[in-house]
Amino acid sequence: MAKVSQRQIVAAVRPSANQPNTTTTPPDFTTNGRQYFAQISGGEVQASVEKVYDGGSSTPSVLPAPIEVGDLTVTRHYDPAIDGTLINAARPLVGKARYDVAVFTLDADLQIIQGRTRVYPNTILVNITEPEGDSSSGGPATFSLTFSCEDVTATS
Repeated sequence: MAKVSQRQIVAAVRPSANQPNTTTTPPDFTTNGRQYFAQISGGEVQASVEKVYDGGSSTPSVLPAPIEVGDLTVTRHYDPAIDGTLINAARPLVGKARYDVAVFTLDADLQIIQGRTRVYPNTILVNITEPEGDSSSGGPATFSLTFSCEDVTATS
């Protein structure tokens, strides 16, 4: 397979079926023709380790801790007609709503490449970064959602 560009990595954010912390159905960020978020960061998998030196040993035994998945942030350009409503609905659900975030690799025709998807299931929405303003800029406004992750899985 050829290398891919960053524009071929996108994310879809859908409410999880399980919402234990709220009776409100969280908004679906794949609706209204805006299926994907264009920027993704975080979601790294890591494990802490402890180095234990036995008495008299000059080299340690390495004891791993369980893995942790870092927070995942997705960003897209802000469309007030679509995203404004979604953000308003999600704002009171920060710290409560659970989402499944799927990260896709697209081919040159922007179709999902099978076997190149990772899913962060049952994440908790922990932050909404609303669009910032700058009257001297013509650049697009963006907003971001940050999720605290429990796990990451691969799908085919």
